[in-house]
Amino acid sequence: MMMQAQLHCLCLFTLYLTTGYGQEGKFSGPLKPMTFSIFEGQGPSQIIFQFKASPLAVTFKLTGETDDIFQIQPDGLLYHNKALDRETRAVHKLQVSALDAHGNTVEGPVPITIEVKDINDNRPVFLQPKYEGSVRQNSRPGKPFMYVNATDLDDPATPNGQLIYQIIMQLPKVNNVMYFQINNKTGAISLTREGSQELDPLKNPFYNLVVSVEDMGGQKEHSFSDSTSVDITVKENIWKAPEPVEIEENSTNPYPIKITQYVFYAVAKDEHGKPLAFPLQIQVKVKDINDNPPTCPSTVTVLEVQENEQIGSSIGTLIAHDMDEENTVNSVLRYRIVDQTPKVPRDGLFLVQTYLGTFQLAVQSLRKRDTPQYNLTVEVSDKDFKTLCFVQINIIDINDQIPIFEKPDYGNLTLPEDTAIGTVILTIQATDADEPHTGSSKILYRITQGDSEGRLEIETDPETNTGYVKVKKPLDFEAVAVHNIVFQAENPEPLVLGVQYNASSSATFRLTVTDVNEAPQFSQQVYQAKVSEDVAKGTKVGNVTAKDPEGLDISYSLRGDKRGWLKIDPVTGEIFSVAPLDREAESLYRVQVVATEVGGASLSSTAQLHLTLMDVNDNPPRLAKEYTGLFFCYPPKAPESLIFEATDDDQQSFRGRHFTFSLGSESLQKDWEVSKINGTHASLSTKHTDFEERVYHIPVRINDGGRPPLEGTVSLPVTFCKCVEDSCFQPAGHMPGIPTVGVTVGVLLTTFLVIGIILAVVFFQIKKNKGQRNVESAQASEVKPLRN
Repeated sequence: MMMQAQLHCLCLFTLYLTTGYGQEGKFSGPLKPMTFSIFEGQGPSQIIFQFKASPLAVTFKLTGETDDIFQIQPDGLLYHNKALDRETRAVHKLQVSALDAHGNTVEGPVPITIEVKDINDNRPVFLQPKYEGSVRQNSRPGKPFMYVNATDLDDPATPNGQLIYQIIMQLPKVNNVMYFQINNKTGAISLTREGSQELDPLKNPFYNLVVSVEDMGGQKEHSFSDSTSVDITVKENIWKAPEPVEIEENSTNPYPIKITQYVFYAVAKDEHGKPLAFPLQIQVKVKDINDNPPTCPSTVTVLEVQENEQIGSSIGTLIAHDMDEENTVNSVLRYRIVDQTPKVPRDGLFLVQTYLGTFQLAVQSLRKRDTPQYNLTVEVSDKDFKTLCFVQINIIDINDQIPIFEKPDYGNLTLPEDTAIGTVILTIQATDADEPHTGSSKILYRITQGDSEGRLEIETDPETNTGYVKVKKPLDFEAVAVHNIVFQAENPEPLVLGVQYNASSSATFRLTVTDVNEAPQFSQQVYQAKVSEDVAKGTKVGNVTAKDPEGLDISYSLRGDKRGWLKIDPVTGEIFSVAPLDREAESLYRVQVVATEVGGASLSSTAQLHLTLMDVNDNPPRLAKEYTGLFFCYPPKAPESLIFEATDDDQQSFRGRHFTFSLGSESLQKDWEVSKINGTHASLSTKHTDFEERVYHIPVRINDGGRPPLEGTVSLPVTFCKCVEDSCFQPAGHMPGIPTVGVTVGVLLTTFLVIGIILAVVFFQIKKNKGQRNVESAQASEVKPLRN
């Protein structure tokens, strides 16, 4: 209950941080039906609401369409741990129940609806990468002659799914005039007024458009787009006068002569040219005569038929043509087979329906091994003309032959259990009489008995149908020492009705596996364990198990225990702590566990132990950084404040830290004040302006509110100093180790006096030396001999 209360406190505090509101009613309340709207794509650990139940309830239960996204804490905090996706599910129907200590429902379940609001996370896509269409010249402008379409998975009720079409390029573009236009909402393409007047297939019979589509209603800043190509063929206008009809005079051809069939109008007008009545429509029809022979649809008509088709089965239809008037005796055609090549196994294998041209099997089924192809000559006639057409009928092989093994027993083979994976241990062969290189003759081998664990596999050579038996998984003498294998050969194509695989498609093989000394085998390669970092020495933290394939005893040891935290029982594999654990030093501690066989060759194997250390509150709060250079300008004109941050080395929950702050001495409360800003930050403020120009060391107590709570006292050095351009300036006289102004002046005067004395002495000495040199020079002149 204490942990639940702590979790409850953290939950409400996180809500306060996230939303900026402290009123409990906005983010928590009683258990009742509710609806929430959440944008898709938001990050994990987003809090939705906190439910409160009656005093009898101690926990909550969440059911319904959670999709492993929505979770609820025991204190009723509902949140989602993954980003939502509206395209996956737009509405989540959940149910929340309140349970007592025995797991019985005391409230609910009540329905909770999560509506996922759309964001623009899908781009529009055209249904086709290329479109083709045609339009006739002089078509009415604005009348659509084709459409392009695109789709967008975003919500069409929002701008995210609202698509706008646009023609961004027309080639060729004559005189910079657009001949085509598009409805930006429907994608309908039509002619512009200029296109209706100027399109001419003799000048430009083809046009290409590049059409784009954008979502967000065409708002460029946040929209996605796609483009497609549209090829347009310009066709000639059919609404025009017919060409002149020419008839040769004195023609000796049989009459009536067909010239054309057309319609014209007769108009009655008075002498002033005004109509006297509505125009009369006059139709002229030219009577057809049988003057066209039948024509074949192509040089050779190719049809196909499977083997073993039943008599009467339809093979295909030959459709000849006659240009004479339809539905008259001149165009009625008759079909007749006049030749069959080859005539094996007999002539007359096919018949053709006289008036339909449909071919059928006449007397028996066909076999491709008799002949793979038949060529028929067919006479097609009307009442006056005859034409010969040619039909080729190909026989398609069916799977009516089973694979047959070259021998029924492939003998015995002995292999050690450590035979390398991929080793070919046997070659098998079966044959099939169906058409080569087809699904009817291809052979696939499989093992139907003697290898339930799938230690072997068979690969087939596609050219020769040879089967290569390989080791797929390690052989195991201890599991199965003798394998009595049964091979089955089959085709990928199904057999025809009435044909079944039999003993000829099976073969046997005996594989004997010999023992090889093997290393112990762990039950798993990675063992996971989890303990609190404050467990007492000697606490069991995990257990590993291994077995020796030969049944030898096993001795366990640890490798890589660099911190000396653990020990393992060499017989049972139980692992214990032998020193204090510290999550802050290493939160996931990895060591190797070694299993060594006792006796034999002393073979060994290793597995991993991953020990997760769960945090306990064993680190007091401290300042997040070293705060130096904190100052207020002197003299202060008004109370001021500064901000500092706290932290600790314990694990942080997803709700964040929750520190409280206070002054470390009650005697300072008349001058200073500490105020909490959020869970990690606080401000230190002055209460008045009567401070000296010096450094103040302010003690601050920080409490982490944990279980148990830990508290730390930190010192914030704050200097009151004169400021120059918002920077602290301290006079030299107030800086320790620096002489005052008076002392400095005295030192300077003394220095100047000493320099003056030294200069005077030097000057006196120079004068003295100069006089002495003059006397000596004069004396030397007096004693110097004269020279002529």
